[in-house]
Amino acid sequence: MAKLDIRKIRANAAKDYERAWLETAELVEKRGQLLNLVDRRRPHALFELILKIRRALLELGFEEVVVPTIVERGEVFNQYGPESPVILDRIFFLAGLDRPDIGLSKRRMQQIQKIIPKFKDFKHLQDIFRRYKRGKISSDDFVETMVRELMIGESQATALISLFKELKELKPVPTSLTLRSHISAGWFSLLREMVKREPLPIQMFSIGSKFRREQQLDATHLYDSWTASLVVVAERMSLEDGKRLVKQLLSKLGFENVKLVVKKGTSKYYAPRTEFEVFIRHLKMGEYVEVGDAGFYSPVPLSKYDIPYHVFNFGMGIERLLMVMTGETDIRALVYPYLYKPTVLSDTKLAGMLKFERAPESEVGKEIAQAIVRIAEQRADEPSPCEFKAFVGRVSGRRVSVSVVEPESGTKLIGPAGFNTIYVHDGNFIGVPPNGWEKDRFLNTVREWGVSTGIRYMDAFAALAAHEIEQAARRGRRKVKVRVRAVKLLSDINLVLDKAAQRYITDKKKRIDVRGPVFTTIIADISKTRATS
Repeated sequence: MAKLDIRKIRANAAKDYERAWLETAELVEKRGQLLNLVDRRRPHALFELILKIRRALLELGFEEVVVPTIVERGEVFNQYGPESPVILDRIFFLAGLDRPDIGLSKRRMQQIQKIIPKFKDFKHLQDIFRRYKRGKISSDDFVETMVRELMIGESQATALISLFKELKELKPVPTSLTLRSHISAGWFSLLREMVKREPLPIQMFSIGSKFRREQQLDATHLYDSWTASLVVVAERMSLEDGKRLVKQLLSKLGFENVKLVVKKGTSKYYAPRTEFEVFIRHLKMGEYVEVGDAGFYSPVPLSKYDIPYHVFNFGMGIERLLMVMTGETDIRALVYPYLYKPTVLSDTKLAGMLKFERAPESEVGKEIAQAIVRIAEQRADEPSPCEFKAFVGRVSGRRVSVSVVEPESGTKLIGPAGFNTIYVHDGNFIGVPPNGWEKDRFLNTVREWGVSTGIRYMDAFAALAAHEIEQAARRGRRKVKVRVRAVKLLSDINLVLDKAAQRYITDKKKRIDVRGPVFTTIIADISKTRATS
């Protein structure tokens, strides 16, 4: 599958989106087993820590639950009381699009008939618009409903929708629904039900996202972040018990040096003088960083949810905790490294990004490549002119004879750089001879400390020759000649570097030096006709 010509597609879509959408479907290959997955496993550090926290809480005897993410505005007033207006300022409110009433004027009917000649089922179309307005047709099913019920094409349905500016000019209408700014926003309603059905003590935890409308995004603030939150509902529990529980959990996560500081100003959903902040020392900054907040819920909001017992809560910012563990100072780089961190590719990773540009596809093609390499290794130093048979067999039903040749006098079958191996050292790609050059400090450093790609010039050239022979046999060509002279670029020896590696080398001002004389020729003679048996 070829790379997409994104500039052309973008330009075509700007002229006629529907046509570009339909035409580009042909670029997708529908059949064939074309993909082989490679081992790219690499868990995100955030979710590795989440798993660690889950295990720790489960080992402590807690039950995992899912706490609602969407919370009614009224819940904030129940929990915060007079502090609510300040809290609401940091909350994201959800909005929906108010579906319009769409009428069918005579002019619009004429426009529709230009798109769909002989269309007359306007009453049915109006009914579809009414059902859409009332929410009986979902937005996901809108186009499909038109296609199915009006018996029109998908592109016609899309073009028809584009006639109605009412559908393009929809504006969000705020609702009273909010995204939780912390998991506690959902604990109250959940615990109201749990105290009716579960024996005490209730010990639960939930891990999920919280959302805050921060005034600015910076090294310590994101709109959405992850929290681990636990609650304990018991007939008797002290603040000292709560502090001990927090330290016990953090100890299981590997943190012993923990500071607990009672807040001077208490959030209204906590009981006065019971809220405390949790601090851990940051590895790189050397100072204590706040990673969590804990305390007893105030009996006032508990009473509004008919919860007659004390509830201890501890919420921990997982990204903050991960910053302490890793020494990272920017939360954005921690969560979204692909957006906020420069690319770092190890020599080992770069070595794996070098590939043959063309290679044989069939088993016999691979045999030809191996045979070429074998003869080259055995006869490399034979004086020229010379010719050695490497392979005789059938390719695509045709008899093929392959030879390694050096027609010029006064040289050898394989040039001096024929068996150079490509190494990666400090981000540079270097062609290194298999032996000799012992006094060259740079080459010896690359040999000793670099990472070998495992690719020799001859391996890549043989793969190219075998590929060309395969193609020639399929197309009925009688003769193939493949020659490599002095190598200057990777492409001269049938090698290609992944685009990401190319960008990395350019950005980091690294180099690719594969220069060297290879001077090798492969000749293949192919029979005219296919074998009949």
